[in-house]
Amino acid sequence: MSDAFTTRVLTLTTGSAERVVDITGDCQTFLRDTAAGRDGLLNVFVPHATAGIAVIETGAGSDEDLLSALHTLLPADDRWQHRHGSPGHGRDHVLPALVPPHATLPVINGRLELGTWQSVCLVDTNRDNAERRVRLSFLA
Repeated sequence: MSDAFTTRVLTLTTGSAERVVDITGDCQTFLRDTAAGRDGLLNVFVPHATAGIAVIETGAGSDEDLLSALHTLLPADDRWQHRHGSPGHGRDHVLPALVPPHATLPVINGRLELGTWQSVCLVDTNRDNAERRVRLSFLA
């Protein structure tokens, strides 16, 4: 594989509750191992139809605010045409339209270039799937 492109898959256990999981540290570790002081792009992709990637502040309540906003926009009730799984699961399949399954972020001198309060997060509202994969790809 070329040094210009490197990829790794993270496996995360999110459990049976809706979660916002901060994966910034995983992204930084990946870049430490692969970017070697170079500039480029980090692509973060979740290959699931019911999860997304968000760049938000965490630890000050914003992660819970995001889940609350998603509950308002996408209620977990029986209105959804997609009906397998737990009640309201159809909303989980609409989630990636609002929280996309990917983010592409700048890497400068081998480090993720985020704003002061920004974190890279997996957003998982699907209580029926406790294990998620996240693909990290560095392109120099």
